[in-house]
Amino acid sequence: MWLKQDTEWNGKRIYPLENGRAMFLGEEVQMVPPFMIDGRNTAEVFLSNMNYAQVSAAVVVQEFIDGLQNDYLEEVQKQYSQRFLCNGMVDYFQQGTYMQQLKDLAERGFRAITIPGHRIITDKVRILLNSDEMMQMFREMEARNMILCVTLADGDCQVGELKEVIQECPQLKIAVGHFGMPTIEGWQEQIKLARNKNVMIESGGITWLYNSEFYPFPSAIKAIREAIDLVGVEKLMWGSDYPRTITAITYKMSYDFVVKSKELSEQEKELFLGENARQFFGFEELVDLPYIKNMSE
Repeated sequence: MWLKQDTEWNGKRIYPLENGRAMFLGEEVQMVPPFMIDGRNTAEVFLSNMNYAQVSAAVVVQEFIDGLQNDYLEEVQKQYSQRFLCNGMVDYFQQGTYMQQLKDLAERGFRAITIPGHRIITDKVRILLNSDEMMQMFREMEARNMILCVTLADGDCQVGELKEVIQECPQLKIAVGHFGMPTIEGWQEQIKLARNKNVMIESGGITWLYNSEFYPFPSAIKAIREAIDLVGVEKLMWGSDYPRTITAITYKMSYDFVVKSKELSEQEKELFLGENARQFFGFEELVDLPYIKNMSE
């Protein structure tokens, strides 16, 4: 979520244009749905989507392509604490300051920290997840009972690094995003990380990965089924990757394909779509959202 998206990554700019479009690394793209005409991706618009789709709570991560959004997300967390668990993010390109930044974020109330691992590899630098400074930060997070939400580069590129983190900080709770990028060879190695006690996998962006196939995303269901066979359904969590995924589908469609699937049992759906995440992230009092009939029905 952001009020303003104006940043750069790998030497290229990202900034908003009109009607939900943006200049993204030298290319004009539809960054968010066209009804977001001012380029603002606010908590209030997200809450409206959540209420419509009967989603009680959401974990909000960060990405370098959106710019650091700690200030806005701190406000969101305070205002809507029952609905959102917002991640803080350290500027990992400011090496030598990780601990100072982390402690500041913790004091501001953030209980979870994002690392977009695929973004800390650029044309000029590669920051290792198992570097001394990163490991020091992870130990501090473990001591503070903070949660790490991390996405990894394609395949097994960073799996070995994260394995070392898991070994050194066995009590650190880790959620690996993008479902391991199941359209890329070697994705199963990311899934297997969840064989460790405090590691989970979340599926944010899976509909984007299978966008060419489109709803009801049978290959995404196949990937979920394979991941269940690898680590068990208790280690998997649904994610939407809102708002970028809803340039192609509605927010409700980002989970409805799971609800309607005949390849998953009702118990598997219940765990995957909510119960696993509720327990892992510590959501306690979820709001009850009634179904509201559509005018088109």
